[in-house]
Amino acid sequence: MRMPALKRWLELPANWGRLLIGRPLRISAIEGGRPHVTRETTGSLTRRMLGIAALWIGLLLAGGGLALDRVLDDAITNNFDSQLKYVLSAMISSAELDDEGEIRFNRPLGDQRFLEPNSGLYWQVSAPGHDPFPSRSLWDRRLQVQGSHRDERMHIYDSQEFGADEGLRILERDVRLPGSNVTWRFQVAQDRSGLDAQKTVLRKTLIRSFAILGFGLIIMSALQATFGLWPLRKVRRQIAAVRAGRMARVDTRLPVEIAPMVEELNDLLAHNERQAEEARTHAGNLAHALKTPLTVIMNEASADSPELCRTVIREATTMRRQVDHHLARARAVGRRASGQSVSPVWPSLESVERAVSRLYPRTTIDLAGDRMARVHVERQDLDELLGNLIENAAKYGGGRVFVTVESGPQYIEIQVEDDGAGIPEAQRGSIFERGARLDTEKPGTGLGLAIVRDVAQIYGGSVMLDESEDLGGLLVRLRLPAVK
Repeated sequence: MRMPALKRWLELPANWGRLLIGRPLRISAIEGGRPHVTRETTGSLTRRMLGIAALWIGLLLAGGGLALDRVLDDAITNNFDSQLKYVLSAMISSAELDDEGEIRFNRPLGDQRFLEPNSGLYWQVSAPGHDPFPSRSLWDRRLQVQGSHRDERMHIYDSQEFGADEGLRILERDVRLPGSNVTWRFQVAQDRSGLDAQKTVLRKTLIRSFAILGFGLIIMSALQATFGLWPLRKVRRQIAAVRAGRMARVDTRLPVEIAPMVEELNDLLAHNERQAEEARTHAGNLAHALKTPLTVIMNEASADSPELCRTVIREATTMRRQVDHHLARARAVGRRASGQSVSPVWPSLESVERAVSRLYPRTTIDLAGDRMARVHVERQDLDELLGNLIENAAKYGGGRVFVTVESGPQYIEIQVEDDGAGIPEAQRGSIFERGARLDTEKPGTGLGLAIVRDVAQIYGGSVMLDESEDLGGLLVRLRLPAVK
């Protein structure tokens, strides 16, 4: 693709990657003449934490502010109403009828505002068929009397009867005085501008206080998120240093919540290093194993030897054994890296027993032990391990093979015994070498026990050779990691 065409391709809408594979992509740079595509992130943890904190703080402060405003508003209003109730009680207790049947007070009310015209504090007593008896502060105005209901108990309400500029808070009660045949309505009214002003000051104070509190809590959440996530930034910088080759491991003191993640990361780095080292070792071993047969073939071919055909066949067989051995190891390493596999032992034993019994019909294979045992080994590798051991026991034994499965806290031990000649103790170490065979008369490649040892070690197990006390032949102890 030429560069002008590449530029036009990069100028396509940003969501073309989503249309292709269903996930958001971002083209960040050109590497080697090709676009470098990176995945879009899901957002910032800091902004997410701040957003959640701000939303929760706002909801709590709004709910708490409304509840506190309602409580304080009721408290101020009740205090205001209690003063009116005191005046109304004083009016009722001092009221009496004169000789003409009109109501009078036997003592004046103590508040001077009742004597000042339009002072904002008023009282009035009225009854059907009688002229209203008002306070001097009402001057030429009168309080409205609603005759559609009776107020045998104190009734309080707001009124705009003197205009919108002077809202009133009115408390009234109907009382029948001794010697009177009518019901008198006692009313006390006060301008509510002072009450509204107190509520306004209260709400402004609450809003300012809660706004400052909310701002302070958000700042605290920001500091908490910043410094709480600071160790993650340190981990990111050290991971970048590991990737650049300046460090081998992430090595820093971290909080207990992050330390396990860093330990797992270091274990992963160590695991990758071990795998890389194993790969280099196996590649070197395979190259060294193939070098000698290739040299022999080249020498025979250069000398125009008449034994060239047989030499090629012999050395090619040797090379094939080496390739098969290393391929088996590579498959086991690949399966181990794919995850923690779990395989039941007994089904593999039964499957191998059926296959070996068909190859060696004169051999009796007995199985015993824990039928519920499970190991951390891939099923195909477990079949290969058991197949090599049981087939060797049937091939080199005298006709009897006994397999026992024993469970332990950490390992499952599989014992394979035969009634053959066994292996002398001095030769038990060398039998694990690739191509080693004690009995060259029977067919085979000499890789069985070597593969068993290598594959078992890959999964963290081991293989040991011993002498069978019951059958007198070879006893092979295969130990594999148990599933807890």
